[in-house]
Amino acid sequence: MLQRIQTIYLLIAILLAGPVAFLVPFWAGSEDELVFLNTLLQTEELSLMVIPAAFIVSAIIAVLTLLSYKNRTKQIIYNRLNIVINFLLLGIVVYHQLKLPGGAVVSEKGIGVFIPLMIIVFLALANKAIIMDDKLVKSVDRLR
Repeated sequence: MLQRIQTIYLLIAILLAGPVAFLVPFWAGSEDELVFLNTLLQTEELSLMVIPAAFIVSAIIAVLTLLSYKNRTKQIIYNRLNIVINFLLLGIVVYHQLKLPGGAVVSEKGIGVFIPLMIIVFLALANKAIIMDDKLVKSVDRLR
């Protein structure tokens, strides 16, 4: 399992969706206070509470993908679902970034908006490696 490159990509996606997402500030709130995902869990606004929940769901689906290494088609399906979730998450985060005062200046807003984008890239790389692995196994099965 660890000798496959998609495992490394999935581990990076898990780390980005899990611990890293909760440690990185997402934007500066009122009076230049940094807003983390932990503080978004404690808000009353439902659209803000969706952001940390989506990161947690993304990490769980990436773990499921990693653990289902014997079934490559299931891995591909889980990865595609996770990519869709992260695109929705990226849209929600960008919407809230644009809704904040001051426009979408990333240096003032925080690095958190790039985390879903990085997760999407690593999931796409993992999906590509899984598909290549599946083609290799199928070509070997044809030779038998």
